[in-house]
Amino acid sequence: MARPLPFEPHHTSLTPMGDGIACLRLIRSRRVGPATFHRLLAEHGSAEAALAALPAIARAAGIEDYAPCPLAVVHAELEAGRRAGARLLTWDDPAYPALLREVAEAPAALWLRGDLAVLDRLPVAVIGARNASSLGLRMARGMALGLSQTGAAVVAGLARGIDTVAHEASLHGGTIAVMAGGIDMIYPAENAALAESICDTGLLMTEQPPGVEPVARHFPARNRIISGLSRAVVVVEAAHRSGSLITARCALDQGREVMAVPGHPMDARASGCNSLIRDGATLVRNSADVLAALQSNGTPVETAAPARLPQPAPPVAEPARPGMARTLQPAAVARRLAEMGHGLRRRPGPETRQAQGGPVNLEARILAKLGPSPTEENLLIRDLGVPAAVIAPAILALELAGRVQRMSGGRLALLG
Repeated sequence: MARPLPFEPHHTSLTPMGDGIACLRLIRSRRVGPATFHRLLAEHGSAEAALAALPAIARAAGIEDYAPCPLAVVHAELEAGRRAGARLLTWDDPAYPALLREVAEAPAALWLRGDLAVLDRLPVAVIGARNASSLGLRMARGMALGLSQTGAAVVAGLARGIDTVAHEASLHGGTIAVMAGGIDMIYPAENAALAESICDTGLLMTEQPPGVEPVARHFPARNRIISGLSRAVVVVEAAHRSGSLITARCALDQGREVMAVPGHPMDARASGCNSLIRDGATLVRNSADVLAALQSNGTPVETAAPARLPQPAPPVAEPARPGMARTLQPAAVARRLAEMGHGLRRRPGPETRQAQGGPVNLEARILAKLGPSPTEENLLIRDLGVPAAVIAPAILALELAGRVQRMSGGRLALLG
């Protein structure tokens, strides 16, 4: 189905199509959420009819003086969206994402900012831990880049860690960021520049009205949109209890493919992915695995490379076959997991180490990036953005304290 042309940031015609104003009034009415919205539509046939029936329904439930959302409130929201340079898609709009429409509690209204053409591409979610390891960040970067270079649209939640890296790696090809707050409320704040860049080739999306601050209850609701938009959800790194696993559960409920990157069994940040694989999720190591799994399950994966992608052609393991997209060379993740490097541990002493440049904070950052799987020291330095001369004493202190083990080939691994 053809999509509208990319809308301009200052486009003034924001009035929803068809029954859109009534849809927006209905979902913004008190005590009406997505599930109630769809039930009312099914029972009354249209948003207008549901709005007319709401007061009587409320009285039957013991709620007196109930009134649907006033039209003035909807007009104020539309004006706020106009100021933010966003566009509104309501449930009955032909441009509403087709995959998301299939979800039982699909959003009644979506605020969008960017290029709607990205919705025509194969959507794959790449998500994971906010407190990601260095290896996890590199895996997410390679996964998202490989998918983007085949023409897929990478979907994530604009969060710190894995989500941020996935958006950055797929920026030139077009990525979709699903937000927990209003379209003008970027969270976390440090991703404001990234959000602006996403609008050039991709899309910001939210079901919240403009001006709404993201709060805790919005994030699980945001996660169902991430999975609902996507053909598959790839979890790169996730602890046993994390928002990424909520997204994976939503994906299973929605009939989406769930895939996970395996991690070291002693790394808590990989326990969620390992549990998903144990319970039946598809093990993937790279974008080639993701596309092959989708193809084996009947999803068309032949995609055209985005016209705006100014990147060199990726290396390929074999000539492209009909029906199979060109993908990146598979990464040797299994080999890295085999290099576990156990040995005698000496627990750190109680003393606090002091040295030039605040080593205690730097050591904490190093430990946060490392896991039991070996990480190359030069990649760790790059990820931390710290000069080698500054990071070397901190690594040495961690070695002496028994927290880090130096291995052959300039690699480091976290000890227990």
